Amino acid sequence: MKEIRISTHPGVILKEEFIVPLRITQAQLSKDLDVGIKTLSELYNEKRGITPLMALKLSEYFGTTPQFWLNLQNAYDLYKTYQKEKEALSKIAHKVT
Repeated sequence: MKEIRISTHPGVILKEEFIVPLRITQAQLSKDLDVGIKTLSELYNEKRGITPLMALKLSEYFGTTPQFWLNLQNAYDLYKTYQKEKEALSKIAHKVT
C-alpha cells in the first residue's frame, strides 16, 4: 500500500489560515456561528472533528464550500486511521485482476 500523506487537522487550518489572519476572537466566532466556545476550543485543539453542520456554517461564514471543510476532515481521518492500522494493512495480499 502506498504511504498516506500526512494531513493537518482542520481545526488547525481554521485557526491558522482563517481566525488568526482575520483577527477573529473565539468568542466572536462562537457567537456568529451559534456554537459553544468549548466546541471551537476542542476543534482548535484537535479533540473534535468537522461535522457536516459545522462545515455548512464555516462555508457560509468564510465564503468557502462545505466540501472544503469535509475534505480536510476526511484527509485527516484517513491519515490517522492509516497510521493506526498500517501494520495490519500491510498483511493484506494484493489481488491482481
